[in-house]
Amino acid sequence: MANLKELRSRITSVSSTMKITSAMKMVSAAKLSKAQDSITQMRPYSEKLTELLQSLSATLDDDTSSKYAEQREVKNVLIVAISSNRGLAGAFNNNIVKGVRQIAAEKYSDKNVSLYTIGKKASDVLKKGFTISEANNAIYDNLDYEHVAVIAEELMELFLKGTYDEIVFVYNQFKNAATQIITKEQFLPIEKFVTDKNVTLDYIFEPTKVEIVRDLIPKSLKMQLFKAMSDSLASEHGARMTAMHKATDNATELRDSLKLSYNKARQASITNEILEIVGGAEALNN
Repeated sequence: MANLKELRSRITSVSSTMKITSAMKMVSAAKLSKAQDSITQMRPYSEKLTELLQSLSATLDDDTSSKYAEQREVKNVLIVAISSNRGLAGAFNNNIVKGVRQIAAEKYSDKNVSLYTIGKKASDVLKKGFTISEANNAIYDNLDYEHVAVIAEELMELFLKGTYDEIVFVYNQFKNAATQIITKEQFLPIEKFVTDKNVTLDYIFEPTKVEIVRDLIPKSLKMQLFKAMSDSLASEHGARMTAMHKATDNATELRDSLKLSYNKARQASITNEILEIVGGAEALNN
């Protein structure tokens, strides 16, 4: 059994760790609330935008979305890996790394695969096995639609120039604080819209349908990336809050166990001292 000094030192250390993890849990909970509200409010808009675009595209005879829907022979693929800049979030970042490796091995094993990493953690690990075309870690300093739209425009330009034949996202989709779903989502080329062309839309179009669709496609793609990043951010805070909650519980359990061991050792020490005193007194009396 460890001596009293060692036990006291370990109790102090574990108690300090418990305070840190508890504080990190509360910070993550506050950030999660804001991020969760953001993604919850955004999803209906994103879904309605996609629905409107699908309905409009299905009623048009000419292929107004051809430049973004062009199906080419897939030789060069860009995987956009969305992780975080910070750790202590359980398996959040590790799941992204696994997801990228899985899709590269299963779907693009015979293709030229490059990565566009958003978040330092994925970049640090994946650079050892993949070609990183660009690593954007600064976006989290000011994550809003305008800054994300710039990244989306860069990706769209890379596709239009033929640098990459296919661009996909790998990110954590937010379900709740304890559950994040690894999502692999195609960005470009846009998937063909399957909708009844004879559908009647109760809308008044101004300007024409063609012009609206041409404007909606870039906006929809930008919103797709922004939603993915917002999902990832909410997932990060949820994963970190859960991880810190478990760490706090484990630290509390360990501290209580150490205190019990300390009290037993202290009691044994006191008992030994009493026995020594009694023994000494009896020796003097004899």
